[in-house]
Amino acid sequence: MKNSHAYIAVLHYPALNKNGKWIVTSFTTLDFHDIARPARTYELGGYYIVQPLEAQQFIIQEQIKYWREGFGSKFNPKRSDAGSLVRLATSLTEVIEKIEEKHNKKPKLIATSAKKYPQTISYKEMRNILEKKEDVFLILMGTGWGMPEELVKSCDYILEPIMGPGEWNHLSVRNASAIILDRLFSPNRDL
Repeated sequence: MKNSHAYIAVLHYPALNKNGKWIVTSFTTLDFHDIARPARTYELGGYYIVQPLEAQQFIIQEQIKYWREGFGSKFNPKRSDAGSLVRLATSLTEVIEKIEEKHNKKPKLIATSAKKYPQTISYKEMRNILEKKEDVFLILMGTGWGMPEELVKSCDYILEPIMGPGEWNHLSVRNASAIILDRLFSPNRDL
């Protein structure tokens, strides 16, 4: 895979609610394939779903099993192929440890946010860094009302927000993931 040095993770914890409180968000089955498919299209090393709640983990594990070895693996091989990238983790720390174990180096964290931070980096700059393949990278996608500011600011890079012509930019994690992966990894993109 061309971009096996890059991973994406959807964080259900830590996440924020609309009042800025730390919460755990629920997994939605749409996120499984609507993020796995672009991750496979752009040939990433993997897609992690970070969910600490056992009941939610059970649903995710059942979906992984269905697409890897169950009826879904034979019914729709393309979705099975994309689903093979999906991994479940109980925490961001676990994801970092798994990637580090595989590559013998800790991944650089790339935060995404609907807000602009002082240390924000453009997609063009980040794309140039990724293309060098000198490091391993983990792109973090928030759920709910986004990731806590402390987590975003602790990352190695923070991508600029996805903006339309106006101020409204509250995209679903599925939509944002596809746009971000295209901006960073599409071979036909000239930013």
